[in-house]
Amino acid sequence: MILDVWLYGELRKFSDTPNKIGYGQMLLDVPEGYRMRDLLERLNMPTAARGITFVNGNLSALPGFQPDLEHVFADNDRVAMFDLRSMWPFQYRNGAAMTDSMRQAVQEHPEQLMHHEHSEEEE
Repeated sequence: MILDVWLYGELRKFSDTPNKIGYGQMLLDVPEGYRMRDLLERLNMPTAARGITFVNGNLSALPGFQPDLEHVFADNDRVAMFDLRSMWPFQYRNGAAMTDSMRQAVQEHPEQLMHHEHSEEEE
């Protein structure tokens, strides 16, 4: 499977092209059943380092609210991770489409969107 990974801002340091200005991009050959958790481990990136995250244009994580760790990728998925200093993209000002895990987490635990502490797993 191929995974198209885009790392914006400071997160580009976790890519194969850390010297590019503003972003790093990689096409990764990954096995079936590959999860977000596996990608973060491969990149050697703590989950708490990422801010807004999209999978195929669907919101999958926010700073401190990252229910996507068990998200299983499909062939040719595009993952975009923004650093913690990135602002909410203008085109999503009226709401964003969400992955199923994000939608479920928001419905089941809306209070977690407002927390200011990170769990050990997020770090």
